[in-house]
Amino acid sequence: MNFVRLPFLLKLSLAIISIIGIGYIVKLGQSILAPFFLAFLLAMIFLPIANFLEKKLKFPRSLSTLFSLAVLLVVLTGLLFFFGSQLSSFSKDIPQLTVQATNVFHDLQRWVSKTFNVKIDEQFTYLDEGLKKLLSSTGVILGFTLSIFSSGLAFLAFFIIFFIFILNYRRILNNFIVNVFNEKHKTSVQEVVSEVRIMTKRYIIGLCLQIIIVSILTTILLTILGVKYAILLGVLTGLLNVIPYIGIFISLLISCFIAFATGTVSSCVYVAIGYVLVHAIDGNIVLPFVVGSKVKINALFSFIGILIGENLWGISGMFLCIPAIAIFKIIFERVDGLKPWGKLLGEEEKPKKKKKTYKISKNITLKEMD
Repeated sequence: MNFVRLPFLLKLSLAIISIIGIGYIVKLGQSILAPFFLAFLLAMIFLPIANFLEKKLKFPRSLSTLFSLAVLLVVLTGLLFFFGSQLSSFSKDIPQLTVQATNVFHDLQRWVSKTFNVKIDEQFTYLDEGLKKLLSSTGVILGFTLSIFSSGLAFLAFFIIFFIFILNYRRILNNFIVNVFNEKHKTSVQEVVSEVRIMTKRYIIGLCLQIIIVSILTTILLTILGVKYAILLGVLTGLLNVIPYIGIFISLLISCFIAFATGTVSSCVYVAIGYVLVHAIDGNIVLPFVVGSKVKINALFSFIGILIGENLWGISGMFLCIPAIAIFKIIFERVDGLKPWGKLLGEEEKPKKKKKTYKISKNITLKEMD
């Protein structure tokens, strides 16, 4: 049966059924597929290092894989140590933050009392009822916290195992993808796989550079404004910026809260304005130049991808959905039957300006032309 000659409604039905089936499988295999996909993305970053060790320094495949894993663990340990040390110093200012939050709370209470004619005693009654409900669900919260901690350890363990296997057996995986198709399509499939691998590697490396640049810009901004924990907030902003629009908004709220709690209202306003400028620089200069316009995803499907990713894989899905959509876009643009889907995910192409042409009338004499 030729799929191209099928009626449009039948093709649309098959596409919808396929999307629903794939989504169900992705949701069902969250505990395995999420660490596998993250391991695949980081393996693309460490692939040049592994190839250099094997080709130039004649390392065996297993030793180059272990060396790449050691570098990755050092980087992850450094990040954990950085956040741990910053959070420990941040905990020293919690009393000051508590006092500032208490003052704001009392001001808010007085405003509510004047505006809505609700007495302060009644407000405390509502708060007590809310606290009782919260304390009654402490067991649920504790169980939820323990489940997150245990699932996080399982995620890390699966991620390390998959990272080792992907780097160690990357040639077998590549040969499988090529040989699973018909013999007459093997050459074209090999070209598509090579292009996708190169573009994916460039995209992931560009994404890491974007995180570094946004972190540096935000740290400089907060340092100039005199906000405490500028480095911590800058790195956090760079990491959250992977989630388009939502990430920068969350980091903006956190930074404004810290600026307000440790400074003044004006500093909070300046931080908000500075974040808008950083986001504008990131969207118009850093992202097209570093990540590349060929894999840039439009805002609509970025937002839809974030919602779907959070629904399927939780917080990890929000971080991984954008690289996943970018990879799908790369694949779609190189397969003839899927090119419209690739254009749908990308940005709108600007129409090329037509060059003005001037027609010369045949009646013009040589003297007039002179």
